[in-house]
Amino acid sequence: MKTLGRFGPPLALMGLIWLGSAQPDLSSGLGAIDFAGRKLVHATEFGLLWWLWHRALGWERPWAAAVIALGWAGIDEYHQTFVDGRHGTPVDAAIDAFGVLVAWVLEGRLRRRRSEPAALGGHEDGLGAVDGAELPVDVVEVGADRARRE
Repeated sequence: MKTLGRFGPPLALMGLIWLGSAQPDLSSGLGAIDFAGRKLVHATEFGLLWWLWHRALGWERPWAAAVIALGWAGIDEYHQTFVDGRHGTPVDAAIDAFGVLVAWVLEGRLRRRRSEPAALGGHEDGLGAVDGAELPVDVVEVGADRARRE
């Protein structure tokens, strides 16, 4: 069950991408808005696919996740060349790659932010340096049978 929980989501998304690519026409008739919206969806779905593979592979293999996601982008574009009313293009594959890149950058920034220790008095919070001796803090030692202030 643990394997299905890790690999099921990216495989399911790959299936949804395949099914979406098999549709003969996804145009809503809204012109440029439709075009931009579809490109944004493409970038987002491949960014999500990268993230799901990154998670499935254990967070240590972002390159492997990118290879899988970009490989699927190529397969998706090739698949569209066989669907009436669709066409696969290198531009669409580049948009998919851009989605992967954005997801990778965002994930890296979030991971660094979570790993940084909180700081008081650093340049990020706009405060000056704080000397520990100036803080009004009591140190409390707690033992199994007593507590005392120092």
